[in-house]
Amino acid sequence: MAQPRIVILGGGFAGLAAAKALKKSPAEITLIDRTNHHLFQPLLYQVATSVLAPNQIGFPIRGILRNQKNTTVILGEVTGVDKDQKCVIVSDADRKNVPIAYDYLIMATGASHSYFGRNEFEEFAPGLKSLADAVATRNKILQAFELAEAEEDPSRHRDLLTFVLVGAGPTGVEMAGALAVLVHTTLKSNFRRIDPASARIVLVDMSPRVLGTFSAHLSQAAKQRLENLGVEIRLEHGVDQIDADGVMVAGERIASKTVIWTAGVAPSPAGKWLKVETDRAGRVRIQKDLTVPGYPEIFVVGDTAAFEQDGKPLPGVAQVAMQQGRYAGRLIHNRITGGKQPAAFRYFDKGNMAVVGKGFAVLQSGKVQTSGLGAWLIWAFVHLQFLATSGLRLSVFLQWMWTFLTGQRGSRLIVNHHASAPVSKPVGEAARGAA
Repeated sequence: MAQPRIVILGGGFAGLAAAKALKKSPAEITLIDRTNHHLFQPLLYQVATSVLAPNQIGFPIRGILRNQKNTTVILGEVTGVDKDQKCVIVSDADRKNVPIAYDYLIMATGASHSYFGRNEFEEFAPGLKSLADAVATRNKILQAFELAEAEEDPSRHRDLLTFVLVGAGPTGVEMAGALAVLVHTTLKSNFRRIDPASARIVLVDMSPRVLGTFSAHLSQAAKQRLENLGVEIRLEHGVDQIDADGVMVAGERIASKTVIWTAGVAPSPAGKWLKVETDRAGRVRIQKDLTVPGYPEIFVVGDTAAFEQDGKPLPGVAQVAMQQGRYAGRLIHNRITGGKQPAAFRYFDKGNMAVVGKGFAVLQSGKVQTSGLGAWLIWAFVHLQFLATSGLRLSVFLQWMWTFLTGQRGSRLIVNHHASAPVSKPVGEAARGAA
């Protein structure tokens, strides 16, 4: 009798958790991703601000699953799903629209940037969702200082050294804090014509406070910390316009050559592929066992899923994705082996954390709320545990300690890759292949 075929779309937190949960299952598992690596997205901002190198937060998916003999990894772009014929449509470098059949499907296709209907902003304000994004942002930040150093007109230095971050959630706050530390420590003695510490860092958000998902107390602590680092915070105002020379905020022109988008995400087109009900953001509405209504063999997990618990939607964070992926894998395993079906999925919230500059973080877990060095140490420990391999954990730990003690960063290289020949983009390229 042929073994069941399980297809997992996405090698991010949710997809990998599902694959690992199926390690001992008598099944043929195929994991498909558009990149060959698993990415630890919460630390992308550290690549963008030169703390870590790209290879310290990314690891080949094949390497992670090398001992899992029932799992095949395919590098490809998913362009559709035929839920009636039970197959996914995949394109790769040599083949287009190849059907891959499944008996069970786990969709962990993640999210991309959302510009809230203003997609024209993307050209001038890149987001931070992939290693390529992080390296491009690092290039842009470092090039700003190089351009200012080469500029003989001192009156232009201010504009060249103004950095605007749009979005004061965890990514924006962490990015602003890391950028402030970069200009005040690592770069301070590297230039002769300019003073890197004179750089202007502006954090903009329509929300009335930074870190809106945290308590008011911790939000205020983070805001105070950012201001102490010299970050200029503009709240309750969005950006009206972004172009190559700056942004408009509440009618005021802020000249800047470096604008970074740290606000909003949009789910992959999974809902369109499946032709099923979605929420306003486009996430697939799923049942309590994470399956699509009417299709018990299709699971949707992570950022692509709309799941409410106690009347509130679950946040798009790594812990949710990992727990959902693990649950889906175990449920499928029990179905295959005849085991007891688990109770409805329930997310266990282990708390929220955000780091704000050197040696300072905010932590909220249940009734526990704390900030400062102790919260930063907990943040560091937790994030090290989530890295894919022990080698990465050691590498990142040593780099963090070196940076903490000396201010020196892991990678301040400006690497502009050679442009390749233009190719046509496959349908659905906007969908990230990672949760």
